[in-house]
Amino acid sequence: MGARTMYAVLEETARTRRNAAALHQPIGKGKYQVYSWIDYVQAVQEIACGLRRLGIRKGDTVALHSETRAEFYLADLGVLTNGSIAAALYTTYPFPEQARNIQASHAKAVIVEDPPGMQALIAAASGQELAGLHWILLTGEADGALTLDQLRAMGRQARKTDLDAFEKIRAEVGENDPAILYLTSGATGEPKMGLVTHAALTTNIDMGPQVLELTPNDCTIAFLPSAHIAQRVVIEMLPIRMGVPVWFSESLAKLPNEMKTIRPTFLLAPPRVWERIFASVRAEIKKKGPATRKIFHGAVGLGAEVSRLREEGKPVPKPMLAMLKIADRLVFSKIRARLGGRLRVAASGAAPLGKDLARFYAAIGMPLIEGYGLTEGGVVCLNPIDRPKSGSIGVKLPGVELQLAEDGELLIQSPTLFSGYYNDPAATAAVLRDGWLYTGDIAEFDSDGYVYITGRKKELIVSSNGKKIYPARIEMLFKTEPIINQIVLIGDRLPYVTALLTIHATEVASSAEAEVKKAVARVNRQLAPFEQIRKFRILERDFSIESGELTPTMKVRRNRVLENHRELVSELYMGKEESQ
Repeated sequence: MGARTMYAVLEETARTRRNAAALHQPIGKGKYQVYSWIDYVQAVQEIACGLRRLGIRKGDTVALHSETRAEFYLADLGVLTNGSIAAALYTTYPFPEQARNIQASHAKAVIVEDPPGMQALIAAASGQELAGLHWILLTGEADGALTLDQLRAMGRQARKTDLDAFEKIRAEVGENDPAILYLTSGATGEPKMGLVTHAALTTNIDMGPQVLELTPNDCTIAFLPSAHIAQRVVIEMLPIRMGVPVWFSESLAKLPNEMKTIRPTFLLAPPRVWERIFASVRAEIKKKGPATRKIFHGAVGLGAEVSRLREEGKPVPKPMLAMLKIADRLVFSKIRARLGGRLRVAASGAAPLGKDLARFYAAIGMPLIEGYGLTEGGVVCLNPIDRPKSGSIGVKLPGVELQLAEDGELLIQSPTLFSGYYNDPAATAAVLRDGWLYTGDIAEFDSDGYVYITGRKKELIVSSNGKKIYPARIEMLFKTEPIINQIVLIGDRLPYVTALLTIHATEVASSAEAEVKKAVARVNRQLAPFEQIRKFRILERDFSIESGELTPTMKVRRNRVLENHRELVSELYMGKEESQ
């Protein structure tokens, strides 16, 4: 029995699934190129042998610059199978920053989606920092680059020359060898690269069958950036382990229609996607007549109460269940139909989900299963499918140990932990201590072992009178306010809390200021006096990735927002205090 690497997992599944469809890549006009599990294995073997023919060896880094697509999966597994380290780039980052990341990873080759991407990376590089690299294109052709087909042809030729070429490569690669180099902000804040071994990956996905009832009859849609751990582990690696076919989205604009045609049974999306669906439903209901609005709100209220009773393990009265069936037929089934109507596992990941938002989806009969993972730790918590708790990240996965530091910081011990930050022992030592990962997240446990994230340690606001405020908890309360799009709280070492916020474009009107005041007042009623927002400013534009205010998975970079809007922040603390 060879080492349990990611290739070994792929081979195990291909042995039983063989010619069943594994990957569906859109090629336009509603058509797809389909790769079977046998095709998957063959492509990966050829890519590994082709890379070795190019001189890319075990331990060498290969950068990948591509949107999430079938060819990325083939190339990614090919790199790992060769014993090389796959370093995926966030394609939404500015090209000069991506070029610097390629250089910082000491990549020997760059696999790029298309010629424009390759040309932009080369143009963005200063001096000769990307000189001498091998360039491989997943689609299209360009001078100075190999196509993926040409790389695979090289692999086939290598195997003709040496019948044992692939087996020799495979024998070199062990489960404790590094596999992925994740680009991450790091638990300490500054951009870093985290190394993860084959063993950490395979151990993590081996937890899947113990907590998720997924089979080859299920299917999912991939659209998150492959540089992110949630996409890489849950939608790329886990389907390999469980034989689940993957369909790739052609674009975010087409995703709503793809949901209706593909009808996934399993979907991972960040909170922003679930928020937008909720906001669009609310916006439509607002346009309806009084009777329709009354039916909708009554149905949601009923569904929320049934969900609460079930969450608390209490019996649901029969008359309530009868009314729920009517509500489901008239209201809830129509909302679920927007997502294909077959979702059994609707997961939220990559960022915290608001408790009220979670309750809405539970009310309509499609509870969002929230989990928790991070680059440095892997996926370590998940809500049980049959008993999720709204607002919780779930319970620890098999083999994971959790504890809280004296200040409430969540600590993790698990075989899924990363090996450390690339070429940065000091930063590694700061987060890995005595076998425990210090996450930087403040958490609480309930009596049933469910975990609740209450804030980020580095984002803690301490007001000038010494009161501690966790902005993430307060910002969550705005998730179900239809007019509010994004919000950042301010108040560290200052006398009171203020906010910068953006509003949904569909809500912009002469009454926007008044509506925002009402939303702030509703949230303030749920807060202690020292937590309440005294002043706010509505920004003229949304936070954006281009401005550095959002990460590629839409998490807000608080410090950059404050830096970009320094003058407005100053205004909030000048003159007479306003109570909104």
